Amino acid sequence: MKITDVKTFIVGNPWKNWVFVKVYTDEGLTGLGEATGLTAKPAEAEIHELKRFVIGEDPRHPERIWQKMYKRVFLGIRVAMNAIEIACWDILGKSLGVPLWQLLGGKHRPRLRVYANGWYKGPRDPGFFAEAAARVKAMGYTALKFDPFGTAYRFLDAEEEKRSLALVRAVREAVGDDVDILIEGHDRFSVSTAIRIGKQLEEFRPMWFETPVMSTDIAATVEVARAINVPVAVGERYHRLSQFMELLSHRVVDIVQPETLRIGGISGARKAAALAEAAEAFVALHQAQSPLNTAINAHIHASIPNFLIQECFDDFLEPWAHEIMHGVPRVRDGYLEPSDAPGLGVELDEEEMARHPYDEDYFIRLFEEGWETRRR
Repeated sequence: MKITDVKTFIVGNPWKNWVFVKVYTDEGLTGLGEATGLTAKPAEAEIHELKRFVIGEDPRHPERIWQKMYKRVFLGIRVAMNAIEIACWDILGKSLGVPLWQLLGGKHRPRLRVYANGWYKGPRDPGFFAEAAARVKAMGYTALKFDPFGTAYRFLDAEEEKRSLALVRAVREAVGDDVDILIEGHDRFSVSTAIRIGKQLEEFRPMWFETPVMSTDIAATVEVARAINVPVAVGERYHRLSQFMELLSHRVVDIVQPETLRIGGISGARKAAALAEAAEAFVALHQAQSPLNTAINAHIHASIPNFLIQECFDDFLEPWAHEIMHGVPRVRDGYLEPSDAPGLGVELDEEEMARHPYDEDYFIRLFEEGWETRRR
């Protein structure tokens, strides 16, 4: 079997254009991957630049193909490489007639606990947050994540700090003690601010405080983690396994969030999970892309022993999000099950995707007033 072509598709999701890759073979099998990031056109261009290195290769060797691309770009790591690698895993599973989770060693658990994200598209008002959180709980979710910090960058003035904590209090009171809340920091704070905020979050018993400081600053992350009695979660910005090795060596952060599309695709995510397992740490793969990545991460999570919880935006996306692809597992009562279909178990509807074209204004505008609405 040989790769004959690699094509891209961009779908205009209002807060982040989604980028998909499709790998074609001479035997008729195709595979899907995703290259969604904060920008779309650079990823699309990278895929077309890199396809010269994979055409003619046997897609049933996904890690070998990734290594070839890695060396061709002078030991760099690109989202395009990871998307192609994922598509090759999809083809491998289809060629053998087995789901990806089975290729990865089988399931450790029949279903995966999920936390909701993207549910708070409205004003930074305690009443709105409380009502929205209550609706999420009523949908069956047992955990939800949110960023209450508005436009804060490095520091918070007294009024904004009070407002942010009022949002957290409102959500905790709305969902009660039987639902986990997860606080998103979006890398925004200085060390001193993160520690002060983290200490005040303790009374609300969050499952974690995510990326409270610039997450690539491992020394700063460790400083915060040692100072507060809330678990710190981090890892979505890491693109090299050595970064996880360094972070985990301090033995103070024990929840890591590799980004499958950044860390090296399916193989890279599994390797990051193995490093975490060696340090007795849990894994909750980061996910803020299309429902295709829900399916990808579900297969990985099912196959690792140190899975904690899976992020999911799917119930809070545009109504058409599930019309552009078929086979993505849906959240039921706060859990989802990876597909048993061969490969990823997902196929794109190219005709439906064409109804939602790329838009140059589709960006998430973090640190701007009203970014939570995820609208331009």
